[in-house]
Order: sequence, then C-alpha cells, then structure tokens
Amino acid sequence: MSSQSKKNNNSKSSKTNNNNSNGTDKLRGTIVKALSGYYYVRAEGVSTDTAPVQCRARGIFKKRGISPLVGDEVLYSMTDNGEGTVEEVMPRSTELIRPPVANIDLAILVFSVTEPALNLQLLDKFLVHIEHAGIEPVLCLSKQDLENDGMETEEAQLAASSVNRIYRSIGYEVFGTSSRKGEGIEALHERLKGHLAVFAGQSGVGKSSLLNAIVPGLTLETNEISNRLGRGKHTTRHVELIAIGGGYVADTPGFSQLDFAELGIEDLSYCFVEMRHLASDCKFRGCTHLHEPGCAVLAAVDKGEIERSRYDNYVLFMNEMNDKKRRY
Repeated sequence: MSSQSKKNNNSKSSKTNNNNSNGTDKLRGTIVKALSGYYYVRAEGVSTDTAPVQCRARGIFKKRGISPLVGDEVLYSMTDNGEGTVEEVMPRSTELIRPPVANIDLAILVFSVTEPALNLQLLDKFLVHIEHAGIEPVLCLSKQDLENDGMETEEAQLAASSVNRIYRSIGYEVFGTSSRKGEGIEALHERLKGHLAVFAGQSGVGKSSLLNAIVPGLTLETNEISNRLGRGKHTTRHVELIAIGGGYVADTPGFSQLDFAELGIEDLSYCFVEMRHLASDCKFRGCTHLHEPGCAVLAAVDKGEIERSRYDNYVLFMNEMNDKKRRY
C-alpha cells in the first residue's frame, strides 16, 4: 500500500455548495466507484439506496494531470442523456496511491491473534504506512478463529494481551471482535459512523466477515464486489465505497503489498508515535535513533519506556530502506 498525504487546511472553506458562485447547475456529490473511464457519483444528501449518477470527467482534467479518485468530493452537472459530467474535484484531505482512494480518514487494521498468527512486525508496517498517509488508525483483533470447544487458546489470550498492553499505552484504540458471536460488532460500527474508512490486514483475518456482521444482508454484495475487484478469475480490479449506515468503507484491492517506496528515511521515526513525541529531546537534530549520543529514544528503550519489539521493528525497517537505497 503506497500513500501520499495531501493536507489542505483550507479544504473545507474552499468547498462549494450546490448553489455556488460558478452557477446553480452544478451539483455536489462523492465518487463511490470508478470503472472503465466512468465515475459513479452519489449526490450529496441523498439516500445510499439511491443509484449513483454515471459520469465522465471533463477532458481538461487529463491536460492538467488531474485524475478523479473514489472518495473525491466533486461538482458535477447533468447531461441530456441522464448521465453526468464531473466538472471539478474538491481539495483532498488524504490520498492513497495504491489503492487509489481519496479522503480516507480512518483505517481499521484487522489482525487475527491466531490463524494467521499475530505478526507484530506486519502490524507495525501497516501503522507506519497509515501514519505517513495522515490517516487515523484503529486496531481490530478479529477473534473468529479463537474458539476451541468454546474456549480461547492460551496463545490467543497472550497475543491479545500483548497488543492491548503495547498499543493502548501509546494511544491507539483496540477493538476486540467476533463475527461468529457478534461480539464487539456494534461498538466497531459506532466507531465507523461519520467516517470514510478502509479495512486493511493480511489475507484470512476476516475483513469480509466483519463487514457482513456490521451490515446484515451484505454477504452477496460483498462477494460480488470481491469478485469484481479481481479476487476471482478474469475480473476487473477497482475500488468501491460500501455504505455502512452513517459512513462508508472502501472495499480495496492491493493492501497486501507493502513497501516503503513513498516513504523517506527521515520520515520513518515520525511514523512511530512514541518516537515522534521524544525526537525534540534528542541532543542532535535529525537524530536517527540508532547510535547517536544523547538520543532520547535510545534512553527510553533502555528504561523500558518504549517497547523493545517496536524499536526492533523500527531498526529493521530502517535497514530495509537503506538496503533499497543502496541498490537503486
């Protein structure tokens, strides 16, 4: 997953209402799907049951290097044939490059504590990418595979305990869920309301099961979306927003591929929230937190104030980035 943060503090003030200074014929909406050169726009304020308007983008966008994305808020106009034309793309708060989606403001990182076994290195890598994109992360421990004759395994309990201890202490929200038992589903649903969210995590952790539990009756639709996204044979890959009652979730391909192509070495420590808070206390500006004297981060690691697994993963990622830099 590659990401690019495009913050614009004036984005809200620059957004235009339906009755705008450019004319009253422009409507406002959100792109909920992009496929084969068409953009499907749901008008602002309409029910999510209402079919989106099939639109083409203005030719001037291509000349200006602008590519509308799913999640974009846009101004559009209707054409005589009942379709529409995307006239203007509003400023974005965030942008993901792979998968291509805009204005995501919440990332639900779904991890199972067993089957597949919890991988803290992968969890930290997801967090680095989400932090770099400027998106708020929430951790979700899927418990669909924890049941063994009605009892959670000791391994699962220890894994869940480790995540809660390590990540809650540095400010991350952690939700425990069981799609089978319905545990934690309502709380997660409430957390999603009012947001444009994305679910991320390795294959097999139960992302689709969670969505089906959050939105009863979604099973067929989710399967259809998954097939259209290219998880079946001879299908088209694209991003689509799923209405979840008070918010949207982006059903996205491509989250299993994580690299640091968009991330600079100097950005890495910023993406570890506990290091970010200590960086100003380091003796040297631009401290890499690897070997410098007077490093506040190294001192915190020695004192046990920064979790050793988190720091070890930071060093691992830094080495990975340096290796790629030397190769290219």
